[in-house]
Amino acid sequence: MNFEHTNALINETSPYLLQHAHNPINWEAWSPEVLTRAKKENKFLLISIGYAACHWCHVMEHECFEDEEVAMVMNENFINIKIDREERPDIDHIYMDALQMMTGSGGWPLNIVALPDGRPFWGATYVKKNDWIKILTQLSEIYEKDTEKVKEYAQKLSEGIKAINLVEIKPNASVMTSGQIDKAVEHWSSYFDIFLGGYKRAPKFMMPVNLNFLLHYGIAKEDDKILEYVNTTLTKMAWGGIFDHVGGGFSRYSVDTKWHVPHFEKMLYDNGQLTSLYAKAYAATKNELYKETVERMIEFIKSELTDTSFGFYSSLDADSLNEAGELEEGAYYVWTEEELKSLLGNDFTIFKDYYNINSYGHWEHGNYVLIRDSEDEKIAKKHTIGLTEMKQILKKVVKYFWRNGTKETGPD
Repeated sequence: MNFEHTNALINETSPYLLQHAHNPINWEAWSPEVLTRAKKENKFLLISIGYAACHWCHVMEHECFEDEEVAMVMNENFINIKIDREERPDIDHIYMDALQMMTGSGGWPLNIVALPDGRPFWGATYVKKNDWIKILTQLSEIYEKDTEKVKEYAQKLSEGIKAINLVEIKPNASVMTSGQIDKAVEHWSSYFDIFLGGYKRAPKFMMPVNLNFLLHYGIAKEDDKILEYVNTTLTKMAWGGIFDHVGGGFSRYSVDTKWHVPHFEKMLYDNGQLTSLYAKAYAATKNELYKETVERMIEFIKSELTDTSFGFYSSLDADSLNEAGELEEGAYYVWTEEELKSLLGNDFTIFKDYYNINSYGHWEHGNYVLIRDSEDEKIAKKHTIGLTEMKQILKKVVKYFWRNGTKETGPD
């Protein structure tokens, strides 16, 4: 295949960097040589960080980094550096701290403008083309007009980054008491969504480390309210659309409060931590839902994130091909009612109630994201069917979908 443009990233091995190897922008990988040249030429660094499965990274590449007009501005005024956060988490951590200090939030793509020595002074995540050009032009003009002010801000920001990452040794500090922990948990509890799990906000992230602590705390303190909150959260997450009921595994987060519509990319680090969390929760409660969730996650990791040489892949992309052959976020994971009726035949009625092919499970454009909201016994009773028989029907359907990876025919 002939490409109109090829930049220095063509020599890299990172899948993410190679995705940008044919942008018209003069991208380079992070290296001491590039930083030395930036100082010599006295040019800003434009540092853009992402990863191969990042949906908004793809969007910004298509809108900005593949655009000739954008490339002219970036190539003329900046030394442009692309970084794979999965390859260089150390650099990502520093600039994410900077972005959060500047804006109060973070995410990817992580775009930073820095002085030639690497000290940041401006940052953002996804930016539309026209805004991107305008911002970069203004930043270049500001540097020319008031260099010292920019350097002063960058120095203060640099000091702030060092301060928040400084681990202060306090040899005489007292160990946190049980009472202090109780007070901290009580204050923390005011943010809990006790009906749907997680925190009272959207988007909702799963926070396995936090839930792991609360599980241990609730057991150690025999705190029924905390344990009920943990159970509610783990149940709603496992029932939600954030969990792939066909292929197994959790997506990164849900965009809503009920864990329904996920940001469809799946990360190894999420599923690894969640496997441990649900296993501990099962050991403590013997809740069969937790056991099934662990088994489904392990099956997913083995099937989709494990290489033949027993290494692990870090993530699955949120984007997949739709019926038009175009990349679309979540296309692989959603269903229309007509598709399911055609595929499932007589099994559709039970499947519809179990996974809410109704207003509760509808996402957009006639597409449904599978989500549960009832115990198995309730659905079985509604359809006057035995619990074992219902589970066998649903297991047969899910196994067929997973085995075939197709929407063309239904299970036998």
